[in-house]
Amino acid sequence: MKEVSNQQIAEHLKRLNPWWQSTRADEATSTLRPRAYLEPVRKLLLDSELRRAVVLLGPRRVGKTILIRHLINRLLDSGLAGPRVGYVEMDHPLLHGQSLETLVRQIEAAAPAGDGVRYLFFDEIQSHKDWEKYLKALVDHRPDLRILVSGSAAAALKRQSTESGAGRFTDFLLPPLTFSEYLELRPEPPAIREEQPGEYVLEDIERLNAQFVEYVHFGGYPELALSPTVRDNPERFVKSDIVDKVLLRDLPQLYGIKDIQELNSLFTLLAFNTAEEVSFEQLSQRSGVGKQTIQRYIEYFEAAFLLKRVFRVDQDGKRYQRERRFKVYLTNSAMYTGLFGARRPDDP
Repeated sequence: MKEVSNQQIAEHLKRLNPWWQSTRADEATSTLRPRAYLEPVRKLLLDSELRRAVVLLGPRRVGKTILIRHLINRLLDSGLAGPRVGYVEMDHPLLHGQSLETLVRQIEAAAPAGDGVRYLFFDEIQSHKDWEKYLKALVDHRPDLRILVSGSAAAALKRQSTESGAGRFTDFLLPPLTFSEYLELRPEPPAIREEQPGEYVLEDIERLNAQFVEYVHFGGYPELALSPTVRDNPERFVKSDIVDKVLLRDLPQLYGIKDIQELNSLFTLLAFNTAEEVSFEQLSQRSGVGKQTIQRYIEYFEAAFLLKRVFRVDQDGKRYQRERRFKVYLTNSAMYTGLFGARRPDDP
């Protein structure tokens, strides 16, 4: 039976890292406006006093990979030699079963850089078993490496980084687009502008309201905000590229879920009732799923950034201990548009 050779892996890594030969930044990424969170992540990555790896968390399709490419461009534009920067797509079939330690050796062999700091980016890290153990070892024993890993399956990432990487990892959550970012990405001029830092001038309240409605329908995902083609078919983008990949692949693989139809039905019920007050008893009666299973599934949905629970609190901000009801919100309102269509102004 054939096995993937070191040469195949080396050739694949060279294709992923063209700057090893040219030391040129990714021109395609350079034309895209960076997320507002680029600079905070860059500072964490460059902080040499903290010997920690950066764990970039976030929902699918909010721009984690593009943010990584912007970081790489910034490093190269600062004059850093190309071989000192390595990028790896961890979910590529050629790399199945390769440990982080092995991949670091492969990068060092394919792109010799001598002594000095090397910056390594491992995208979609959750697809590799025991990644946190190997990452912790690299942080402990390789002070010459500055490492950023990214992943969408926040449940496994947060759980494992807490247990195995205490003091070694710094989590950074990349959320969906903010309204401010959405306005900056859109081609039409915004109805509000920043005249001075922290001071804004409103140009047209009706246009601003219309832009906010657009944001509610389409604004959380950069592709929906930027691409007319994707916006014309949000159902396909949200359902197949985001929800299905989480419900049909990520969560079943991470947690060994067998009844995927049950998982999908519960999420659809919760998504349709976003912002509604519910209880485990009520959800169990509606779905036919046991209350303990529902509680576990909701924890998975939250960890994968699909939805968020909000509980009632008292005047001191403390949660009522015996409260059994709570509200569930989709983390991105554009998800509702993709699943059920855009809301009308008179919708409750």
